[in-house]
Amino acid sequence: MARRYDQSTTTFSPEGRLHQVEYAIEAINNAGTCVGLLSADGIVLTAERRVVSKLLAPSKTSEKTYTIDNHVVALVAGLTADANILINQSRLGSQRYLYKYQEPMPVEQVVKSVCNYKQAYTQYGGLRPFGTAFLFAGW
Repeated sequence: MARRYDQSTTTFSPEGRLHQVEYAIEAINNAGTCVGLLSADGIVLTAERRVVSKLLAPSKTSEKTYTIDNHVVALVAGLTADANILINQSRLGSQRYLYKYQEPMPVEQVVKSVCNYKQAYTQYGGLRPFGTAFLFAGW
C-alpha cells in the first residue's frame, strides 16, 4: 500500500507522511558521523569512514571531505551521488562569483546558495529531496 505514496514528494500517504522525505532523512541518519571543532588556532574536521564490506579495497581518498574553493571545505553525510551534484553546483557558483567580483565568495553565501538549490530542487522540480547533509567550514 505504501508504494503508491512514495513516488512523489507532493503526495501524502493516508497517515499524513511524505515517504520521499523520510527516505532522504533515513539516508542521512545511516551515514557516518561528521564533526567540526573550532579553536583559536584553526578548524578541525573529522568524518567517520564506515566499512561497507571487508571484500572492498579501502579507498585512497576521503569520500566525505570536499574542497569547494580555496577558503571553503565541506564534510558530507548521506548519499554521495547527491552530494556530488550539490558540491559541483557550489563550486560553479563560487567560481562565477570570483570571476564576477574578483574576490572569493563569502562562506555564508556559499552555504545559502546550496540550501536554496536544495529547497528549489525539491519544491519546484517535484523531484525527490537530496539525501545528504553538509558541514561547511571556511575562513
